[in-house]
Amino acid sequence: MEDREIIGHLYDIQGYSVHDGPGIRTTVYLKGCPLKCLWCHSPESQTFTDELAYMKLRCVGVEDCGACLRVCQHQAIALCEPEKSVLDDTVYLTKIRVLRDRCTQCMDCAKACNAEALFCDGYDMTVGEVFARVMKDKLFFGEDGGVTISGGEAMSQPEFTYALAKMCKEAGISVCLDTTGYCSFELLEKMIPVTDLFLYDLKHMDSAKHKSFTGVPNELILENARRLAAAGGKLQVRVPVIPKLNGGMENIRATAAFCKELGDAVTLVQVLPYHRMGIAKYERLDLPYRLVNVDPPEDEYMNARLQVMLDAGLKAQLH
Repeated sequence: MEDREIIGHLYDIQGYSVHDGPGIRTTVYLKGCPLKCLWCHSPESQTFTDELAYMKLRCVGVEDCGACLRVCQHQAIALCEPEKSVLDDTVYLTKIRVLRDRCTQCMDCAKACNAEALFCDGYDMTVGEVFARVMKDKLFFGEDGGVTISGGEAMSQPEFTYALAKMCKEAGISVCLDTTGYCSFELLEKMIPVTDLFLYDLKHMDSAKHKSFTGVPNELILENARRLAAAGGKLQVRVPVIPKLNGGMENIRATAAFCKELGDAVTLVQVLPYHRMGIAKYERLDLPYRLVNVDPPEDEYMNARLQVMLDAGLKAQLH
């Protein structure tokens, strides 16, 4: 099979992205991740398979539609109590809910939903198709921008990720790889020649706590960071800061010391404040959001953590 024919499973491609590496970038989001971070703002990225999502706000009500009820063969669509329309409070709409224990993810309802209230999180594209999409944005990349391959965990689809990165590099497009580092080093090592910058997450320096918060220990992640640095990879380390979980000063100092240990391979440390912008995605998938009692940190809290990085002699910024 030619590289351009390799199929990847995606959940989004986002143009004009300014948060996933230097400059203006196009970010390719692949489905599937071995980590299950409690604060994950893209729960649709975690599974490797398609998922039925439901955006209730888009639903026009069964009075004017009801297509999902007619096509579902598994009795997995139920009616909600009628509610007032957001456009006219004298009109009542009867919307639906998905009975997840009956749903087989066949997507018949999503195909029938003209309002796109029901939709599939996940689709296949070949390397060639994604590359063609990236090329449409090349004019906007300038000197600093390019493509970022993200996830989920992009290295969970290593053949697709490598082939896309190689094709982009050969076309003169800068490549960033956004990774958890939780994969075999051989996969990361193969990416070095076709990757300008690794966006590398460090979530907790204590392995037991790391496993509690993400589902996996951190030894492999830390060792891969060391080996990447020694092999000539450039890393932009990203440190999500979640109060009550990993935002304590002891962990932040340990993270700074580890980044310092990696030497010149670390081009920048980004300190990322926890946010709740992904809650709506959990609702679309009928998943519980487990950090409802954690508040986004104040500026003073974040500035103190940033200062730890700066005091360690690292180039660092809030993001």
